[in-house]
Amino acid sequence: PTDSVSLDAKGMEIKEVALVKGLTKSPLKYDYNGSTLKIKLDKTYTQSENYTLYFDYISKPNELEAEGSAAITDAKGLYFINPKGEEKNKPTQIWTQGETEANSAWMITIDKPNQKTTQEITMTVPDKYVTLSNGLLKSQKKNADGTRSDYWKMDLPHAPYLFFMGAGEFSVIKDSPFKGKEVSYYVEKEYAPFAKKIFGNTPEMIKFFSEKLGVDFPWAKYAQIVGRDYVSGAMENTTATLHQESAYQNSRQLIDGNAWEETIAHELFHQWFGDLVTTESWSNITVNESFANYSEYIWDEYKYGKDYADAHNFEDMQGYLMSGGEQKDLVRYFYFNKEDVFDGVSYNKGGRILHMLRNYVGDDAFFKSLNNYLTTNKFKTGEAAQLRLAFEETTGKDLNWFWNQWYYGSGHPKLKITYNYDVPGQATVTIEQTQKSGKVFKLPMAIDVYAGNDRKRYDVWVNNKIDSFSFPVSGKVELINVDAEKILLCEKNDNKTEENYIAQWKNARNYMDRKEALDYFAKKTMPELARGLQDKFHKLRISTIQKLASSPYKTDKVVLEQIEEIARKDRYSLVRAAAIAFLAKNGDAKYKPLFEMAVNDSSYSVAGEALKGLSKLDAANAYSLAKKYSADAKGTLGEVVNKIIIDNGTEADFDFIATRYEEAPLSQEKLEMTDQFADYLVKLNDNTKIKKGIDQIMGFLNKIPSQYRSYVNAAFEGYFNKISKAKGGEIEAYIKSVFK
Repeated sequence: PTDSVSLDAKGMEIKEVALVKGLTKSPLKYDYNGSTLKIKLDKTYTQSENYTLYFDYISKPNELEAEGSAAITDAKGLYFINPKGEEKNKPTQIWTQGETEANSAWMITIDKPNQKTTQEITMTVPDKYVTLSNGLLKSQKKNADGTRSDYWKMDLPHAPYLFFMGAGEFSVIKDSPFKGKEVSYYVEKEYAPFAKKIFGNTPEMIKFFSEKLGVDFPWAKYAQIVGRDYVSGAMENTTATLHQESAYQNSRQLIDGNAWEETIAHELFHQWFGDLVTTESWSNITVNESFANYSEYIWDEYKYGKDYADAHNFEDMQGYLMSGGEQKDLVRYFYFNKEDVFDGVSYNKGGRILHMLRNYVGDDAFFKSLNNYLTTNKFKTGEAAQLRLAFEETTGKDLNWFWNQWYYGSGHPKLKITYNYDVPGQATVTIEQTQKSGKVFKLPMAIDVYAGNDRKRYDVWVNNKIDSFSFPVSGKVELINVDAEKILLCEKNDNKTEENYIAQWKNARNYMDRKEALDYFAKKTMPELARGLQDKFHKLRISTIQKLASSPYKTDKVVLEQIEEIARKDRYSLVRAAAIAFLAKNGDAKYKPLFEMAVNDSSYSVAGEALKGLSKLDAANAYSLAKKYSADAKGTLGEVVNKIIIDNGTEADFDFIATRYEEAPLSQEKLEMTDQFADYLVKLNDNTKIKKGIDQIMGFLNKIPSQYRSYVNAAFEGYFNKISKAKGGEIEAYIKSVFK
């Protein structure tokens, strides 16, 4: 029983707190410290009694001082984008971002992930704006003052951090519904023609995930909206996912592949893992984010094949290995800040752990276990322990060892693998765990032994710091392939021979087998590296071309002929682009006709590499072409156009160059462009233009979120020092006044 309640309400002006009974309101006493609203109720209530509270308040998110994280760069909950229309090239929009506990900056709630509630929201906006929220739009009412009130209702319970409001001049593109449920995309009018090309696999994703999980998409609709100046990559608000503007791509960009498709899959999978069953606490964020991360693999595997998925798996594994998260548990009951759990451990490592679990229990048991977890805990909360119980109930296996090792422990194995063929009729592999933590991992794995014309698989367990496995063989052993399915999250020091790697390239079946062999060939500068030019998987062909470019075989006649053929005919634009980049480095004038043809390619990547090649052979023509193509230049073409124009630009080109710099989106590419822009400013004599350029560089720096400033301050100091040293005097003093 309680006679009081505490609610989250950050940075608000509280005007009235009252108890509602029927048609009457009774004022209540309360204390408010700017963050928590503590209310004294009219009596003591038991758990079976309901009461209704009324609040009159003003939220002031722009005045709230709140810090975000590396994953979510701000925490003021409600964002007004270009509200006064002062930025001519930016639309006016409103959107919200609730994770982790930021929605209590605009609504009074209990802002914790273990809460679940239905909701109703009415938004009153100028009639020209479209609105979006969770659930279904139940009614719209036009008001006499030119506004419109939209009433949205969410009749299934979900967590407060998933509440969403959005408004702006969006085009609403409707796609094929899923079992009568609307699937739609909210985009700026300019991107309406491309919306289905960007998001168009969503209906197929919904059907695929529903069937794979045995749980139909659980909500009334699924909308996706793209917001300007968004503070994260994307957010899985229930029924209304919000994406950053990087999702926008035109037809020429999409020729190279949809760079945002894995994010689309990731956020959709959250509608089950995160929204239907929500982490009980931020400590258990793995039951949200690890699943969403792994859904990218599941989708890639289904849609684009195992090689494509395995390449993504490797990239994500590297993301974890380079994240510095080796000391962090996956389930983190102790952390400095709740924002810290959104990292390479919760996402990348967690996804790889699910990949190992799937391999260990088998596909059928894996997805049936997920079904068990979802159906048992739907519209409630979950944690890693409940996930274990679902897997144990489904599989009949004791999985405490797996959870203790991977969910409640930290680090990963580092394996030294050696081989011995000295005993006739026997091959031995020794696996030593060399991690300095002192932990010893239990690792079930497959080992394939290739001898003569046979391949035999052995399923083994590594249980000790050093384990040796001996296998009977007849004939010469060509290869022992440890972790044959390339499932393990680990680092390997694999002491195979040159002969072993040649056999691995010829016989082993997975993407990582071929990649490991090609990496070895490149490291040893072996001619076998060129075999990768014929690989069935386009990303390995690209990797091979890039490796050959820094090898002694870059001038080999046969290699050049093969790469020229690839540049002309490969079906994948990114492979053609890599081949053209290779030929451009060669600098041979005979490739000029190829570059002149390719510069008109519909792919920005192909056109960009071709223009770069032309710039080395015919700089004047390349400069003219760069200005010609600048109106439609994104991706690689945009980068090359910017560099050529900046490198060759004169005083008369300032407005053109400054505008391109100003309009470049906040990105790593703009950081690289800033160095070029600084070089251009050094060439100018007009101090007014130089100061304007300096202001633009400072404007870019000021837009970089504060938590990333420490990573870029040295770079910007270098840009300004370069200008200051070259120009001195008035410009040096101006830089000192603006850059402190």
